[in-house]
Amino acid sequence: MIFVGLNPSLKSAEVGHYYAGRGNQFWPFLHKAGFTDRQLTPDEDTTVLDYGIGLTDVVKRPTRGVNDLAKREFSPGLDGLRPKLIEYRPGTVAFNGKSGYQSAIGGRIDYGLQSDDLEGIPVFVCPSTSGALPIPQDRKLSYFKTLREILDR
Repeated sequence: MIFVGLNPSLKSAEVGHYYAGRGNQFWPFLHKAGFTDRQLTPDEDTTVLDYGIGLTDVVKRPTRGVNDLAKREFSPGLDGLRPKLIEYRPGTVAFNGKSGYQSAIGGRIDYGLQSDDLEGIPVFVCPSTSGALPIPQDRKLSYFKTLREILDR
């Protein structure tokens, strides 16, 4: 499977590792939902490959937040993701946040398993693990747990 973030934070770009922002809950959620046997840290981001997980972003340009991205950046970013999906054929594409996916494909997107796929691969959308998203942590984590349950079937 592959987790697709919107774009790197300034902190992640500075240190060169995914989900390095202090308030980001990606690494704890990954462990608590059962994707990893221990909580990894941002500097261990390549270790997720050992768990059959890839990481990428829709837009590669780092920003302080989603509002610093132009809508025109999303579609090319999603188009850039498609060749990776064709080459690596992950079992599932999980978006960490719906902004990039929603902006690229248009329309309203709900969290959870999507009715559409990307290159024949099921798509699941989780709430962003960024601390800036005002959704309670336990609710965000529940989507990661649901995704894990779907993958275990």
